[in-house]
Amino acid sequence: MKKYYVTVNGNRYEVEVEEVMGNFEPVQPQITESKALKTEVKQQEIKKETPKAAPKAVPEGGTKINAPMPGTIVGVNIKEGDKINKGDLLFVLEAMKMENEIVSPVDGTVVSVQVSKGQSVNTEDLMAVIE
Repeated sequence: MKKYYVTVNGNRYEVEVEEVMGNFEPVQPQITESKALKTEVKQQEIKKETPKAAPKAVPEGGTKINAPMPGTIVGVNIKEGDKINKGDLLFVLEAMKMENEIVSPVDGTVVSVQVSKGQSVNTEDLMAVIE
C-alpha cells in the first residue's frame, strides 16, 4: 500500500492505493448492435437538420450598428424602411441576465436589419445599417 495526500477544494484527504502486480491484457471496447444502430440514427438526424439561412446582403455605406457585447436579441423595434431619429430604440440585447437597449446613433432610414428576435450575437456582429 502507498499513502498519498490529496487536496480537493481546500480539503486534505489521505488516500491509500494498493499496488497490483501481474500481467493484464488490455480490454477492447465492445460495441453492441443497438449502440451502433443508435449512432447511425443520430448521424442521419444530424444530416437532416436544415442549414442556416444565408446571411443577408449588407448595403455599402451608411452607419453600421454592431453588437456591443455577446448576447441574445430579445427585442427588435425596427424594420427595413423605417425612418428613425437619433436616440430611438433599435434593439434590446440580453447579456448576463441584463437587458441592454441599443439606440440609434444617427437620424436616417433603416436600410437593412441583420438580426431577429431570439438570435444570439457576438461582439461586433452586424445588427443593422442606417442611411
